[in-house]
Amino acid sequence: MQFAPVNASDLIPITGAYRHRVSPPLIAGYEGVGTVIAAPPAFSHLLGQRVLPLRSAGTWQRYVDCDPWIAVPVPPDISTTLAARAYINPLAALLMLKQWSPAGKRVLITAGGSACALLLAQWARQMGASRITVIHRAPQHGERLQQLGIAALPETQRAEIVAVAQQCDRVFDAVGGDIGQLIWQSLSIDAEFVAYGVLSGKPVRVNAPRPALHWFHVRHTLEGLAHQDWQRLFGELWPLLRASECGEVEIFPLEKWRDAIQCYHQSGRDRKPLLQIS
Repeated sequence: MQFAPVNASDLIPITGAYRHRVSPPLIAGYEGVGTVIAAPPAFSHLLGQRVLPLRSAGTWQRYVDCDPWIAVPVPPDISTTLAARAYINPLAALLMLKQWSPAGKRVLITAGGSACALLLAQWARQMGASRITVIHRAPQHGERLQQLGIAALPETQRAEIVAVAQQCDRVFDAVGGDIGQLIWQSLSIDAEFVAYGVLSGKPVRVNAPRPALHWFHVRHTLEGLAHQDWQRLFGELWPLLRASECGEVEIFPLEKWRDAIQCYHQSGRDRKPLLQIS
């Protein structure tokens, strides 16, 4: 392994939140990039190549044994630090936009400082969204969005959030809590609310079948996916990532993993912490 990022999905199991399906001892980490040093004869072409060893836990370690059928080769022109981040957030963004098309729709996105929100906004625009508004907390996140030509709305401006939500067709929410609840309550009955995270720790509570609330989990979406289709998804992702603003990284040696986690939790953070494993 060379690099592995710190994501919310990596940290949640550490807290014990998934104790019903994970039990220690367990190596943390769901994504990253490494170089193949051993492979079965049928996959000898992967030797020496950078790949993403995905679909299982344990990327925060020096050696990972992964299924060669789903090891994703990294194109030569993709940087190693970008490749390390090419799974959790990019794939989630792509799969959500495929399932709930933004074409011709007015889109509202929360968690504007997150990597996934940044990609959702850019790709929704490419896919024909008629309007995109992103709710953010830190001023620097709003500035970054505006530099990309994306409308940014501070989460403190509740009246403006209600006004935008009332005219919105699609919501992609990673926060939940008071903001998520306010948005859902303000939507028209024909709108669709996609919840893909609960950064606030409080899920949105619904008391009516409309507007529709959908829960999205990458893991559930990928269940039963054939390895050919899995590789094809990355064939779609690499061109999108090449043409996108994906944010900066801050690199930490593996032995400084505590500092990397502390960096992840910093309010207003504008860099993705990345563990340098070798």
